[in-house]
This record gives sequence, C-alpha cells and structure tokens, in this order.
Amino acid sequence: MYLHRLLKCSQLLTRPNALHISRRAASQGKMAGSCCLAFADVASLTVSFSGGALVGDVLLPLARAHGKSFAHRGELRQAKRIVVKLGSAVVTRDECGLALGRLASIVEQVAMLQSQGREMMIVTSGAVAFGKQRLRHEILLSQSVRQALHSGQNQLKDMALPVLEARACAAAGQSGLMALYEAMFTQYSTCTAQILVTNLDFHDDQKRRNLNSTLHELLRMNIVPIINTNDAVVPPPEPNSDLQGVNVISIKDNDSLAARLAVEMRADLLIALSDVEGLYDSPPGSDDAKLLDTFYPGDQHSITYGTKSRVGIGGMEAKVKAALWALQGGTSVVIASGTNPKVTGHVITDIVEGKKVGTFFSEVKPAGPTVEQQTEMARAAGRVLSSLEPEQRSDIICMFADLLTERKEDILAANKKDMEIAINSGRMSPAMIKRLSLSSSKLNSLSIGLRQIAVSSQDSVGRVLRRTRVANNLELEQITVPIGVLLVIFESRPDCLPQVSTLAIASGNALLLKGGKEAANTNHILHELAQEALSIHGVKDAIQLVSTREEVEDLCRLEKMIDLIIPRGSSQLVRDIQRAAKGIPVLGHSEGICHVYVDHEASIEKALKIIRDSKCDYPAACNAMETLLVHRDLLRTPLFDQIIDMLRTEQVKIHAGPKFASYLTFSPSEVKSLRTEYGDLECCIEVVDSMQEAVDHIHKYGSSHTDVIVTENGKFQCTAALKRDNAFHILILSNPGNHLYLIFVEDTAELFLQQLDSACVFWNASTRFADGYRFGLGAEVGISTARIHARGPVGLEGLLTTKWVLRGDGHTAADFSEQGSMKFLHENIPVAQLLPGRRTTS
Repeated sequence: MYLHRLLKCSQLLTRPNALHISRRAASQGKMAGSCCLAFADVASLTVSFSGGALVGDVLLPLARAHGKSFAHRGELRQAKRIVVKLGSAVVTRDECGLALGRLASIVEQVAMLQSQGREMMIVTSGAVAFGKQRLRHEILLSQSVRQALHSGQNQLKDMALPVLEARACAAAGQSGLMALYEAMFTQYSTCTAQILVTNLDFHDDQKRRNLNSTLHELLRMNIVPIINTNDAVVPPPEPNSDLQGVNVISIKDNDSLAARLAVEMRADLLIALSDVEGLYDSPPGSDDAKLLDTFYPGDQHSITYGTKSRVGIGGMEAKVKAALWALQGGTSVVIASGTNPKVTGHVITDIVEGKKVGTFFSEVKPAGPTVEQQTEMARAAGRVLSSLEPEQRSDIICMFADLLTERKEDILAANKKDMEIAINSGRMSPAMIKRLSLSSSKLNSLSIGLRQIAVSSQDSVGRVLRRTRVANNLELEQITVPIGVLLVIFESRPDCLPQVSTLAIASGNALLLKGGKEAANTNHILHELAQEALSIHGVKDAIQLVSTREEVEDLCRLEKMIDLIIPRGSSQLVRDIQRAAKGIPVLGHSEGICHVYVDHEASIEKALKIIRDSKCDYPAACNAMETLLVHRDLLRTPLFDQIIDMLRTEQVKIHAGPKFASYLTFSPSEVKSLRTEYGDLECCIEVVDSMQEAVDHIHKYGSSHTDVIVTENGKFQCTAALKRDNAFHILILSNPGNHLYLIFVEDTAELFLQQLDSACVFWNASTRFADGYRFGLGAEVGISTARIHARGPVGLEGLLTTKWVLRGDGHTAADFSEQGSMKFLHENIPVAQLLPGRRTTS
C-alpha cells in the first residue's frame, strides 16, 4: 500500500494534465500519502522561460522578489506561506529514537494551518540522528550474535561501537523519518512529498528552477512538502562561503536550507524550532541570560553564543545568521522552542496568531522602549519612589491634582478627539461612550479625590503593624511595603488613569498602564501629566504607559517582571486576563451580578429609591443591580405595582425569572440565565419565599460582588428590656406575678448581613455605594471578589503587603537550642513605643 502511494504521487507529478485533478482530490481529502522526489528528477516537467518557469499552464516566478517582512508580531496572522524548520533536538530524543509525541503535536498544528488555507512547508532534521541510533542498535545486535556464536556462550563481553559515518546514518534514517511523517499526516487526510537537496543543487540554475516549480506545484495541489538536505551524498561545507550576501547562502545545515528555501519560495514566515526558548543575550542557563522577545539586525554585538545542540550540526549562531539572511530576503523569522512540553502543543499556532513566543526577527526597530524595558525602568524608579519621605509622595500627588485642573482644556480637547473617533466608528455602545467621556466637573472631582489621598496616605508605607521582643536585644517588626510592579489594564475609562496612578504613588508601587485604544489621546496626555508630577522628585519612570502593539495575553506572561495584575473593564476582559495570567496574581472580579432583595417588611419609599438608584444611576457600572429579588408576599401589592411602574418609567427592560413567570398569565420575556450581567437598562425579577431563599439564590447565581437587603426588620423597638445577641433580639418581659419570659425575635437584616458571603453586603442602601471614593478610600484600583489579600473596593491598603524586619546583636539559632544560653521571650511591644536606640521604620 505504501509503495502504491509512492508510485501514485510520483506519477501525478510527472503528468502535467493530472495536476488539477490531484489538487482537487487532495483538497477534498481523498488523497493522503507521500511521495519522494529528488527535484532533478522532474526536469522534464519544467520548461524554462526568460521570466519564469511554465508548469502546466501556470507561469511561476524563478526567484523571490525582495519584499518587506512583517514589522510586528500581530501581522503574522496574515502569513500565507509558512516554512517550519524542525531541528534535530526537536525530532529526536536521547537514546530513544524519534520524539513521537512532539512530532505528532507539530504535525497536527501544521495540518490545521494547512486546512485554514495556508501553504505549509517543513524543513526537517533528524535523519542522521535517527539513523545513528538505528545503526547502533543493528551493530549491537549483529555483534552480540557473532560473539555468541564464536564463544559458544551466552555471556557477552564488552563491545566497542565503531565510529559511524554521517552519510551512512543519513541513508539509514531518512526512510524511517519520512515513513513516520506520512503516517502522521495521513491521520489528517493530508498528502506529503519528500524532497532531498544539496548545496550543489542550488548552484545549478536549472536544478534550482526545477525545485522552485516543483514546490509551487506541490503547494498548489495542497500537498505539504517535507524537505531535507540529502546528507547521504552531501559534501563537506565549503569554508568561508556561508552568508555571502542576499543571493548566496551555503547549505551546510538545515538552518541555512530553511532560510534559502523561504527566500526562494517567497515565504511570509519561517518558524525555526529548536531546544531553546529563543535567542538569549547570553548562553541559556547563565545567571544573567535574558530571552529576547525581538531581535533587530545590528544587535549581534550584544549576543554571546553558547554551545551547539546535543544533536545536529547547527547552533544558535548558525540560526541567527540564517534568520538574518532570510529577513534580508523579505521573510519574517521566529526562533522558538519545539521541546518545551508546556508550549509544544500550540507553539506553531501561537506564533501564527501573533502571540509572544520565542524570538521574533524584525527590521523595524520601535522608536521607544520595549514593554520589558518599560517594566524594568518602572521597577527601578518604583524602588526610589517607595524610599521617598511621605511628604515627598504627597507633593507629587498634589502637583498631579493641580495639573488636572490647570491643563483642563488640553485634557478635554484630547478627550473630544477620542469621542469623535468612537462615535464615528459606530462600534461602541452608548454605555461605553459614556464611560469614555470626561467633563470639567469630572476633572474637578478627580482633583479633589487626589488631594484626599495625598492627606490620608502619609503613614501608608513603612507603617509598623506589629512589634515583638523575640529575646533580649532581638526585636522583630512587621511593616507595610509596596507590592512591587502593578499592571493595570483598563478599557474606555480614562479617568481610571489618574486614580490608579495616584494610588500607586501613595503606596510606593511602580505602575504599568495598558489602556484601550479608544482612549489613546486622553490616556497619553494624562500619563504625561503624571510623569511631570513624578519628575519633581526624580521618579518620572515609575509610571509607564504601554503604547506599543502588545497584546494583553503577552503582557500577562511577564511573570518575572510584574507582581500583580489589576483588570478594569468588561467581564470578558477580566476572564481573559485571569485565564492568561497563569503565573501572576490577578486582583479583580469577572462579573458584577449584584442583587437587591426586597423583604416583605420593606419600606415602600426606601425600596423605590434603592432600586431606582441601583439600576438606573449608572447601568454600565459593575456595582449596578442586575437581579431584583422580591418576597412572594409582595406580589399583587401596591409596593410591587409601584416598583414595576417605576422601572417602566425609567425604560428598564424586565426579564422574568422562572418562578416569577409562573405567577403571571402574560409575563415579560423569560430570562435565559439567572447569571446575567446586563450592563444596561435591563434587569431580571425573581420571586423568593423567604430571606433564607434569597441568600441561597444569591450564593448560587451571584458573583460575590455587592448584594442588598431592603427591610425594616432590623430596627425592633420595644419598651421592654432588650438585649442584642448576634442576629436575634432577646426580649426580657415581666408580668405582675414577677414571672420572666424570654422571647427570641429574628433580626432579618442582621441574618442577611451575616450569612451572605459577598465582598459587599448592604442593608437599606444602594448597590452603587460599593465604590472606593464613597467608602472614603479616596479612589480605588478596582473591586475584588477574591478571598485573599484584598476584598471589595481596593484602595491604598490593598496595594500594600508586609515584610519582617529583625534586629539582633550576633544572635544565632544555636543560641536557643537545649544547650544554648538564650531563651525565647516573644513579648509583644506596643506599636507606638520606640525600641531603645531605634527610630521608626517609616
């Protein structure tokens, strides 16, 4: 069957009139298999013309015209023709033959991209390494048999393996390697063709034309060419002949072969997979080695190359030279790891999607610093910021507040540009446009809030929380310190930038900001003002605005540089960040499904005010009401009718919950899900039988953000003796006969507040109070529904952590052993009391 497929493929390739038929069959998944070609064998297929080669009735170019490579990773999504180069370390395992799992994953990704309409080519190593392992096995087997026959014994003596010649290894390994590719691609109904080349073939113009036309025809027929150097006959590489210009490259390994083919075939992208994550500025594994996200021509002087791969004949230096040659020829290049089990399963597709994987080679160097450089600059300046005196940080904040009002006209002009672009695009909802808008009054409010933070944050950094005398002359302190580098990603709302920046300054944190492009002009001027304020104490770089084409997912992978991510935006944005940031903590909430429960003992006036404010004040806010829970006894009462009339007057679209719908003959549209965050003038109404059922409903369908009870059962009034005990009132009554009676009266409001497990739980107050400014925090970086560190509106305190400071006098742990001379005291020292001879940490 295998031989039949080989014959069929080779017959198709030598019959021009069958080319269109075979392409159609391949595209329909009816032909899958492999054919092996040395491209000189198809010379009869090609007729040379001065401007190209005629294949059937198609005129193909002989060589790639020098085009432009992609300047940014995001453009790699446009790549149509892709060459994937597999290094020997990717294809093989130590002493175990081929790496079947890795190859299967790579084949799956190539087949998937091929099915999307892309043209895929593979340049594979591994024939020599695989053949060497195969021949060693055969030699060992042969020697063991001969020695057993010669000695007449089953015991084998030590056997020395002969040195294996590379050409023989290639001849032995090539067939097995190709057979494996064929079997794997057949699973995806994809046909493959093997092509073997040598360096001499590229110096022969006729053979080069044959290769070019053959590859074009294979791609036209939806066949994946698998190319390798014909190491069974290849001569040694010519000295000093490598990389002698854009038209000459010595094919001495598969790195140079892949680069030459990519340029010859006018490929859009070359992906070189090896056993390292990409290109480092020093040998991988060294202490200061740093993975380069992007490499530019001319940066070679900053690179120190390490040793070569464990297998194969290439090394990183050869890969870089080949990559730069391909880049000069107009092909974009990415060098990445094909052996890391964490990324192998999606490394090729991630690269094509523009994600930050490996090292991307680009000819276009950005004018400003990279995001990695920005993060390093922010961290360095942030450490200086945290060491400033509290008064100095307050000075920075006050100046920032002044600049918001002094430069008001400039800010509003920039915001007007953003608003006009957003409105003209027609892609933003009215709620999002409202978030984008700034006004003079909003800037004044921001300025006031910033000054409040400047006053209230004087003792935030370096505040002593606990003092302990561990032993004589051994004192321990726990003090507040900044978290480090914060990454805040926000959408639409430019007013978020000064709030978050001020909290970062007050808490001594470095800050990386990534705003939405819809507010680019406003964010730019606000960031300039923040840096102008920071400059008065020499810490301008502590706040950085990421304005490059960085994807959010790429920023979330900087786990060695960023300490905390705070998303401010839609629930989808928050979920995407939580999913992408596997190594960095995320502070925030994915949804704001807030509930208002109206108890049967609620005040009509209070209920109407709270519901209207919770839903209609700012429907797009995360603290807006999304579900209204109503006690069953309120149905068909004046209170319920007034609630419905008020919502209709406010043009709120009502969705009926399942239980509420069952009470109505003609009900509003039934809700699709009780876990819906509408973010608009819409809400769900559901009926519950009791306060406890309301709590259970919120626990099941809520998002632990903010939930409210409206009831008067929490203000029990009685002239009798009254004692408060948790969620109950204990009434102590006496009668004329001097008998005492204990009556337990349930406090509905208190039970609701205690039992409900949300970040914010309110009684007779609007959900809209869940806000840092309204809580008196001055501002907030967001609202957290997490269970640790910070919960609810996160202000200054939520951006601090602690460290332990121990002051001793030559103490050792051995001093406190059984034979030691010292004993632990562990005495608490009042925080306000200064240690002898010490000053406060702050």
